[in-house]
Amino acid sequence: MICELFVALAIAVSGQTVRDTSGIVAVFWNLENFFDYEDGGGGDSDREFSPGGTKHWTASKFYRKCDAVAKSLLWMEDAYGRIPDVLGVAEVENRSVPERMLRNTLLRKYGYSVLHRESPDHRGIDVALLYRKSTFRCIASGIRRLDSMATRDILFADLAVRKTGERIAFAVNHFPSKYGGPSTAGRRIAASVALRDLCDSIISSGTSSVVAMGDFNDVPSSSAFNPLKPLMLNLSEPFENAGEGTIRFNGKWDMIDMFWVSPALYGRAEMDIVRLPFLMVWDNVHPGFKPLRTYSGPRYLGGVSDHCPVLLRLR
Repeated sequence: MICELFVALAIAVSGQTVRDTSGIVAVFWNLENFFDYEDGGGGDSDREFSPGGTKHWTASKFYRKCDAVAKSLLWMEDAYGRIPDVLGVAEVENRSVPERMLRNTLLRKYGYSVLHRESPDHRGIDVALLYRKSTFRCIASGIRRLDSMATRDILFADLAVRKTGERIAFAVNHFPSKYGGPSTAGRRIAASVALRDLCDSIISSGTSSVVAMGDFNDVPSSSAFNPLKPLMLNLSEPFENAGEGTIRFNGKWDMIDMFWVSPALYGRAEMDIVRLPFLMVWDNVHPGFKPLRTYSGPRYLGGVSDHCPVLLRLR
């Protein structure tokens, strides 16, 4: 009964009329400060998210967050017909974070493999890519570093679908933030140029199907993304036009988590914002529901992130 209710809620959110088990499902989720619980001397954020730090981040809280992420992915399997074949994540401290999550939750049954590289980000957070080995074979992977910026690298992987042999490249992004105001726009333009060059290089090498996903820290209508056009199509634009978004600030939804696809995937790709009913909470200041965070300032809430996940189905 509970699973049926979850499916009904997902259909109401996504507009789907049937539970479809075909195709490939990819998800991106900014997991908001997903640090391990050890102070490894990695800086202020690493110290803050430790048992002795200001957040009092302990092993039990860490594994509770792991369980919440795992429950969310299993909910997506019920709601959308497939557990994600590919999961891109942002704001993980290191490779051990997704690896511990996979080892210590029900996700261990699904055969995920982790791709991750340490980035020069000053907060000590990176992006990572998880893919199911039963769905994909990894042909190649790597990073594209943003010149002269201590920020997150772009992580990419060229994956071959085991059943068909089709190659699909995925690029996971976490663009420079808006912290600091309008003067930061140039950093996102530079990231867009780096992503465009990466996608162009992948397509030129023979893998025509490319998916770029991530937290782009700006809305689809921003001119910061002009370098990506017309090489890539932004699937999130209709959501912004409809007033939808993935993060809620001062009562307004902003669409900053996105999927971009190459021309080879036009007509095959459908995007959705995933509203997880057990990870949404009522906002008493600006009435309406918002994602349940792990912390609000120093106060532990027990959620996962201030971002909603976004989901892509490739038919």
